[in-house]
Amino acid sequence: MSEIKQNAGWTQRYGRRLAVVDAAVVLWATVGALVIRFGVPEAERLSAREQPYVILSLVLAAGWWVMLSLRGSREPTVLGHGTEEYKRVVSASLILFGLVAIVSYALQFDTARGYVGVALPAGLIMLLLSRVIVRRFLHIERERGNSSLRVLVVGSSSGAQHLANSLRAQPMAGYLPVGAYLPGVEPGASTAEHLDLQVVGRAVEADDIMSDIKSFGPDAVALSSSMQLAPETIRALGWALADLNIRLIMAPALTDVAGPRIHTRPVAGLPLIHVSTPNLEKGQRFVKRTTDIIGAALIILAASPLLAAIALIVRFDSPGPVLFRQERVGTAGERFEMYKFRSMEVDAEAKLEQLRENHEGNAVLFKLKNDPRVTRVGRVLRKFSLDELPQLFNVLGGSMSLVGPRPPLAAEVERYDIRAHRRLLVRPGMTGLWQVSGRSLLSWDETVRLDLYYVENWSFLGDLAILLRTFKAVIGRHGAF
Repeated sequence: MSEIKQNAGWTQRYGRRLAVVDAAVVLWATVGALVIRFGVPEAERLSAREQPYVILSLVLAAGWWVMLSLRGSREPTVLGHGTEEYKRVVSASLILFGLVAIVSYALQFDTARGYVGVALPAGLIMLLLSRVIVRRFLHIERERGNSSLRVLVVGSSSGAQHLANSLRAQPMAGYLPVGAYLPGVEPGASTAEHLDLQVVGRAVEADDIMSDIKSFGPDAVALSSSMQLAPETIRALGWALADLNIRLIMAPALTDVAGPRIHTRPVAGLPLIHVSTPNLEKGQRFVKRTTDIIGAALIILAASPLLAAIALIVRFDSPGPVLFRQERVGTAGERFEMYKFRSMEVDAEAKLEQLRENHEGNAVLFKLKNDPRVTRVGRVLRKFSLDELPQLFNVLGGSMSLVGPRPPLAAEVERYDIRAHRRLLVRPGMTGLWQVSGRSLLSWDETVRLDLYYVENWSFLGDLAILLRTFKAVIGRHGAF
């Protein structure tokens, strides 16, 4: 069996790049902590007290670099997209320093707390920051169509098209659909008319499929849930693809389910997939609520001069109250009063029906780019989402969260189907996946899909990532009107 040339050189380049950056950061953190703790030695020779810490710095830097590798923070499967890469960097760092603390205690080695107190946070922050910067360069390459896996999608016409569209929706993940394989689908089938991928083949036997794959030369083969292949054929494909160093990707019918909720347990040679129930435990609810209270309080305290200035500007720009109050639907359908800085004329609600024929939003949400009801100041506030700052008081009161699904109107909830009603399982948020992914530019199905993904897969680090992405979305004003 001949080898085919793989377009996977970017993974090796990216891995080497991260290895060099990690080495520089951990060395900077450990040596920097040494200098901060003991200062720069004036004499040519180090003192007896400083010498052990020089050795410790070098050993710690080497151990830190190795631990990042052992925890898989440079594996190609987690690079360039999602939060798993950052989670592994954090866990590797905490495990290493936990081991240092245990060894120091067991051997009664008096490790200077000031040294460790500087090295760990400084190194961890710089590691995460450097990963963000390196990832940004990777995204630039992927925007140009480079540094991505060329994927051959296998399944029925509709299944292959759906999987291809899903991969294209997240180009930064690094999966580029370049062809489709339709096992058992006849050339004249009507279901294949709208397929926008090159059809590589239609065979159903493993040997014939592999012959076509070798001729096409993809970097990965993605099997959709709609494929009509026997288990024995899939197993034979897996072995043959492994021999050719071609990645095999399985796309199950379970959509919008994240890794933390999926657990694989082999039984009699079958990899059974267990999907846990999406439910915030008491500890998770406590963490989320505590984060909301502390975060909202700190932001209100820091932004109080801005809040006061906006209130004065709104008050003198147009007649009417400073705050706009509107009833929204929260957790489990409970109604609450949401606060915003008034950005429209006082009689805006009365004029709504007159403007519905110019509606530019999606099937449920009313949006209008050049809404005549918006005031001069309101246009500026909306561009930078400053009109939503009073919702911080909703967060403090418990009716909203910093991160969550968009708070809906009662009229919108009446139009919800069973799927959309699951958005009400958690508190609505000031920001969320809907805001950092396009806001008003999203279709209703996209909005619901993003909100359901958040509800199904909540995590503290996920909330933190959304908050960080929110600043970028607000500054870029993408989808805001």
